Amino acid sequence: MESRICIFLLRVMPALLGVILLAGCAGRGAMDGGIDESEAVIQPEVARRAVKPAKIDTEDFEIGAYFGIKSVEDFESNAVYGARLAYHVNESFFVEGTYGQTTVGRTSYEKLSGGAQILTGSQRDYSYYDLSAGYNLLPGEVFFGRNRAFSSALYVLVGAGNTSFADDDSFTLVFGAGYRMLMLDWLALHLGVRDHLFDSDLLGEDKTTHNIEMTMSLTGFF
Repeated sequence: MESRICIFLLRVMPALLGVILLAGCAGRGAMDGGIDESEAVIQPEVARRAVKPAKIDTEDFEIGAYFGIKSVEDFESNAVYGARLAYHVNESFFVEGTYGQTTVGRTSYEKLSGGAQILTGSQRDYSYYDLSAGYNLLPGEVFFGRNRAFSSALYVLVGAGNTSFADDDSFTLVFGAGYRMLMLDWLALHLGVRDHLFDSDLLGEDKTTHNIEMTMSLTGFF
């Protein structure tokens, strides 16, 4: 009896295994055929933004004019204007020469005395020139809205020159900082503050005067 059962199993088991294998292959084929790979993979839809790199002229010279307010110590604050010429040695360093003029106001003594005048009309003309070395500290970009960006840089400078005031010429030290923004590939806007220091005894006391100016200028590269 047992031998018959063994013979039966030996004949039937291979057939059953074949059926199971065929059914498994058919089911896998149906699953593979029913999956769309393009739908199974995430397709990110990111709109690429068109980037236009700044077209900065390769010229190293920069020339322009400026205007602003200059506070001459003891002589009020008045309008100042002038010109500047710079040479960019590389992306970090530059040298710059400036020439400016203003006319000073009256001192506190002149206001309180009523009619006393310390300086004549021509002696109130204040002019200066200097040569400075500058360094770009933080080059970067400034954004206006979502689609407009301008190249910019924060810089510091130090220099020396001469000041003509009250019929006297004085050696002058210059310290300053500024912010430059490139409006076009050849046009730049500057916002700056500088202090011109020189010794003066005009009011009877020998002292170092601080003459601070704040200016805005437009310059072009050539």
